[in-house]
Amino acid sequence: MNFVRIFDWHVLLVTAFACAATYLCIDNEIAADLPTSLIAVAIVFPIVFSINAAYTRREEALRYLGLVRATIASLHLAHRDWVGAPETHGPRAAKIGRKLYASICEALAADKQDQPTARLKVRACFSAFSQSIEDLRAAGLSSTEVSRVNNYLNLAITDFERLRAISDYRTPASLRAYSKVYLNIFPMLFAPLYASIAATAGAPFGYAMAVAFAFVLVGLDNIQDALENPFDGIGVDDVDLEADGELYWLPEDKPQMRALD
Repeated sequence: MNFVRIFDWHVLLVTAFACAATYLCIDNEIAADLPTSLIAVAIVFPIVFSINAAYTRREEALRYLGLVRATIASLHLAHRDWVGAPETHGPRAAKIGRKLYASICEALAADKQDQPTARLKVRACFSAFSQSIEDLRAAGLSSTEVSRVNNYLNLAITDFERLRAISDYRTPASLRAYSKVYLNIFPMLFAPLYASIAATAGAPFGYAMAVAFAFVLVGLDNIQDALENPFDGIGVDDVDLEADGELYWLPEDKPQMRALD
């Protein structure tokens, strides 16, 4: 199923044009032994570079998202266990933590026009956590421990900003535009090569080469497109941003709960 998703209407369109150009070359006896290494230099290398860059960004996004969840857990445990009245501070931190994570997921998946509003929600949650830490100070938490909890909050803010940078900045746009132009025209420009193969090995082999070149080049480009935005939920390798249940380990109503119970 994932293999089928790579080959969409774009692949079929480029294949059709490549086959049509091959037919014209065969019909008009236009044949030439063109260097196939040109495709590797002009198209395959830039696309593979873009795929590697997009995959690296996706791995970084997974790392920072995991750090955000870990920091939210640390903030919750600090509220629950570091000061008296855990039945008050623990559930409050759990509620803010759940809302914060949901807001981060919403901000990362939002369209460009909705991002400012979604990111304001994230900052509101950070502000709520800051105020909650001040409540811990008022409840008797020592200055050293308050400083440590504030450091947890700073780590969460830092990791969110890193996630936001990954969401805002993609692989080089000029390189992507260059690749798209050439991968669309090269399968047709190489029609004389397919005609040459058809002249020596038969027409089916010439058309098969035209189809193979189009499928390989456009298929690689589709892979890169699917990886380009790891938060859009379109590609099968995207980051899972389903917020519901991600922070199930934050108990809200039983602050005395422990993993070994």
